Amino acid sequence: MKIVSENRSEKKGFPAGIWTKCKKCDEIFLQKDFEENFMVCLKCGYYTRLSAYQRIEFTVDKKSFKEINADINSINFLNFPGYSDKIENSKINEAIITGEAKINGFNVIIAVMDFEFMGGSMGSVVGEKIVRAVEKAIKKKYHLIIISASGGARMQEGTMSLMQMAKTSASIAKLADSKLAYISILTDPTTGGVAASFAMLGDINIAEPKALIGFAGPRVIEQTIKQKLPEGFQLSEFLEKHGMIDIIAERKNMKDILTKILRFFSK
Repeated sequence: MKIVSENRSEKKGFPAGIWTKCKKCDEIFLQKDFEENFMVCLKCGYYTRLSAYQRIEFTVDKKSFKEINADINSINFLNFPGYSDKIENSKINEAIITGEAKINGFNVIIAVMDFEFMGGSMGSVVGEKIVRAVEKAIKKKYHLIIISASGGARMQEGTMSLMQMAKTSASIAKLADSKLAYISILTDPTTGGVAASFAMLGDINIAEPKALIGFAGPRVIEQTIKQKLPEGFQLSEFLEKHGMIDIIAERKNMKDILTKILRFFSK
């Protein structure tokens, strides 16, 4: 897998792929330096969103990832207008990628969401792939890691998308019965039905810095309760302070932290 950034400088005279620009502060860097810093801005510290394959590249041992259930695709069973076109025109076939991998030699089942596919929304296929990943983890006696990035349930699938909240949560509970660990990693953003189900059910919940995590967005909450929300509400630092997140991990340290956790659970 080759990491490819879409944040490239459009200045004339620079070869494509040599330079990249931070989406927040507009600082320009060499693409190579940007990737070596795990696609975090070297000036302002902004965390660029990663594709599922980019995140896998940063997280697991080189060439250890073997994708599973790649052939499960969404269909427009409700004939929702425009849904079929969105599925067909996407660069990937679903909002989650699952597979087997190693992290510093520890075997894991890993599922990684991709916000670029319809905002990482959870439809019936996302739910099914998570359930199958859990079943694979139980069968092989591997610990499970899910990396979330989602806007919530997929409205194009109606009630079926909402049912995935219960389906995935019930499946995750089976891991505990099998004495296997579930490590949940929450990235920006993790919201809606995903945050209200499997994303917050980890034996250990880890978040990237300044990730937006919550059910409804801050603006919707303010309009509903008619009150001003606290500073930093729904950011990972706020959630850690109030006991909903166990660890805030910088991207460059994530693999080392996961290794320590896996070593602990393996004992």
